[in-house]
Amino acid sequence: MRGATHARWAAAAVAVALAATACGGGSGGGGGGADGIVSSSWGDPQNPIEPANTNEVQGGKVLDMLFRGLKRYDPKTGEARDTVAEKIETTDSRNFTITLKPGWTFSNGEPVTARSFTDAWNYGAHVDNKQANSPFFSDIVGYDDVHPASGPARAKTMRGLVVKDDRTFTVTLKDTFSTWPETLGYQAFVPLPRVFFTDHDAWLAKPVGNGPYTVESYTRGSNMKLRRWDGYKGEDKARNGGVDLIVYTDNNSAYTDLISGHLDLLDDVPAQALRNVEGDLGDRYINQPALIIQTLVFPLHRPEWNKPGMEKVRRGLSMAVDREEITKQIFQGTRTPAKDWTSPALGADGGYKGICGDACAYNPTEARRLIEEGGGLPGGKVTLTSNVDTGSHRAWMDAVCNSVNNALGRGAVCTVSPIGTFADFRDQQTTYKLTGPFRSGWQADYPLIQNFLEPLYYTGGSSNYGKFSNKEFDGLVDKANRETDQAAAVKDFQAAEQILAAQMPAIPLWYQNGSAGYSERLSDVTLNQFSVPVYDQIKVS
Repeated sequence: MRGATHARWAAAAVAVALAATACGGGSGGGGGGADGIVSSSWGDPQNPIEPANTNEVQGGKVLDMLFRGLKRYDPKTGEARDTVAEKIETTDSRNFTITLKPGWTFSNGEPVTARSFTDAWNYGAHVDNKQANSPFFSDIVGYDDVHPASGPARAKTMRGLVVKDDRTFTVTLKDTFSTWPETLGYQAFVPLPRVFFTDHDAWLAKPVGNGPYTVESYTRGSNMKLRRWDGYKGEDKARNGGVDLIVYTDNNSAYTDLISGHLDLLDDVPAQALRNVEGDLGDRYINQPALIIQTLVFPLHRPEWNKPGMEKVRRGLSMAVDREEITKQIFQGTRTPAKDWTSPALGADGGYKGICGDACAYNPTEARRLIEEGGGLPGGKVTLTSNVDTGSHRAWMDAVCNSVNNALGRGAVCTVSPIGTFADFRDQQTTYKLTGPFRSGWQADYPLIQNFLEPLYYTGGSSNYGKFSNKEFDGLVDKANRETDQAAAVKDFQAAEQILAAQMPAIPLWYQNGSAGYSERLSDVTLNQFSVPVYDQIKVS
């Protein structure tokens, strides 16, 4: 999820939020043909499904099936294409007039109107509603009145949103932002029907949207059943009868169900299966690069990790991790050792430069020296934390601790404290209760270096759960966001990243591929460039 300020030179946005997943029991598929149902592994979202309060992958999968916004990002290219919007016009990149296409409705028959958007955006922005995605509306004039930095709201709606008629509304931004329309495919900007506001609890129990699927049923901790909506107005109509999302608390169990024919689609192949997956699935195994990085974040809100000299300790721990060996032995070519805080999928022009340098290279001697110079590990030990219900996180955390212990030569100074479910882990992460380094998986919202740096490390950033704060870093990010030239902005962001290399608020571990496997019943299975299945295009035989 993006932070509150934006790069005006941004080319496009692709709406996929913080990349972490969760995944217990399976069920088989069903009949085939156009009405065939796809059974797919899933993890319970952290929060109930609502657009402005969902900023993680599992909930995002559902929103992408239930809703269509003004624009939608092409699953292959990331291009932002008009969907509900007929046109978005501006003469100054600050004042926009948005006209909707006629004929769009929600699945309950209610027309999608300009008010469907403005009401949804005002709800998402308002501080009283405590929506995680509220910073997405911070560019709009009047946001500070509905979401002040402190104290109660001074208004109910943002004055920068004005409805002209059923199909037209205007938006006034605080400043020029030439590519603002490209951000409008993100799920926080989708429209909402009146029932969302008049009977909110009922809507949460069975969300109503305007996308290619409707919710048939949802049992938290078990499954969600989505079914094709034949009244859908978009061009990307579902090519199957629906999707059964089945909650797994162990993706090894999901893989077993896939191989035995009790599950159709698994979009997170467990590490334990990687040695045999090509033999098990053949060309029904997908392994492709994605804009994903895995890190260990230090809780800098804890004084023991943020006192003077601890930057050396943090760098030393980074140099005690043998990334090459771990990615080779555990991940079988589906991970690449990280050399910075972004992704090589950005390319050199996009800002990837391997800035971490020696700090991301395994060097036990230097690791021991730095940790000693920095005053030693807090309490003489370090404890790693993550959810362990998916992503093979327990396996790699054990491997990282073994690497640290071997490098430091002091016995078991590194231990693992697992958390059973993703939802529980996120609750502790977002309320700053974690006391040691914790896993952070970042799945980019859009393919720009800004998205890998600002939300995670800018002071008050939307996903800055380690509470890193550095004025020089913030100033360079602000400078980059004001640039109109992309090359100049990239240089500013790279300068900011040099500060991360010196301070090490998070240890870059590895870049992650998108991986998936599917049954013989399915065809046309693809992942978008951020590793999420394109469910509506899947065919069932």
